[in-house]
Amino acid sequence: MRALIVDRLGPDYEGVSLREVPIPTPGPGEVLVKVKAAGVNFPDLLMTRGEYQLKPPLPFGLGMELAGEIAGLGPGVEGWSEGDAIVGGAKLGGFADYAILPAAALKAKPANLSFAQAAGYGAAYITAYVGLVRRGMLQPGDWVLVHGAAGGVGLAAVDMAKSLGARVIATSASDAKLKVLADEYAPDAVLNVTNGFRERVKAITGGRGADIIYDPVGGDVFDESVRCIAFDGRLLVIGFTSGRIPTVSVNMPLIKGFSVVGVRAGEYGRRFPERGRENQAAIWAMAEAGTVKPRVHAEVPLENWREAFELLAGRQVIGKAVIVP
Repeated sequence: MRALIVDRLGPDYEGVSLREVPIPTPGPGEVLVKVKAAGVNFPDLLMTRGEYQLKPPLPFGLGMELAGEIAGLGPGVEGWSEGDAIVGGAKLGGFADYAILPAAALKAKPANLSFAQAAGYGAAYITAYVGLVRRGMLQPGDWVLVHGAAGGVGLAAVDMAKSLGARVIATSASDAKLKVLADEYAPDAVLNVTNGFRERVKAITGGRGADIIYDPVGGDVFDESVRCIAFDGRLLVIGFTSGRIPTVSVNMPLIKGFSVVGVRAGEYGRRFPERGRENQAAIWAMAEAGTVKPRVHAEVPLENWREAFELLAGRQVIGKAVIVP
C-alpha cells in the first residue's frame, strides 16, 4: 500500500515522501481501515518540521483524522464488521491506503456526511464545542466574534455557534472568503480585519462588545479583541496562526471584567473523561441531525499530497482540505 512517510525533519516537506509499505495487520482490539478520506490539519504540517508537541520517532506516517471502511478486525474486537463505514483519529498514519485504529476509538460515520466531510469533522468541531460550550459557556443570543472564520476551526465555530442560537460575527482578511461565509453560513455580520475591527464590533453589538471571542489567530487580532469584548466576556485562546503569541496587561481583564480562557479540547477530554465522552456524543449527534454542515474545500488525491499541504499553509482553504487515497 501507499503511505506518506516522514524520514527526516526539515523545511518545505523535504523529508516527506509517498512510499510503498506493507499493509499492516491489526492487533488485539484494533481494526484495519481502508481509508476513504483523511483531513489535513496544521499539526500535520508542523510535524514535518518537528515543531508540534507530538514528536514521534523517525520514520513515522502522517495523518491524524480519517474516515473509511473497516477492512479487517483484530482479535477481541466486537460490535464492528468488515465494510462498516467509520470515522476515527489516527494520530499517525492516516495519509495512506490503509490505517490501523483502536476499535474503542471508532465512531459510525453519519449517513448524511460524505467520507470527506466526516474525515475533516472531528478535530475542528470538538474544538468548537469545547471552546464555545464548555469553556465559553455560550447562551442563545450571545454575540460571538469568530476570528480566522474561514479556516477549519474557525468555520466550525461559526457553524456551531449559529446552530446553538448565538449571534455570530465572522472575520477574515479576505473579502472573497467572507463572501463564501456569508452565502453558505449566514452569520449575522462579516468583517474584514485588515484595517481593524474593534469599533465595528462595538457598533454591531450596540456598544456592548462581543460576549465570546473565539481566537485561533493571536498576535494583533488578540490585542484588538481585548478592546471590543463585553463586560463578563470570555476571550477564548484557540491558537496562534499569526505566529506571535500575544500578552495582555492584567489591568484590562480587571477593569473590563472579562476572562482569558485557554481551550485545549483533547486535554479537556483527558482531564475530564466523562465530559469528554459527553462532548463527543454532542458533536456527532449534531452531525447525525444535520444541524451543522462541515465544508470541504478540496479533495486532493494522495499522490498530490503536497498540493493539499500548500493549500493549508497558504491560507487558501475555506473549511477543510482532505486527502483521498
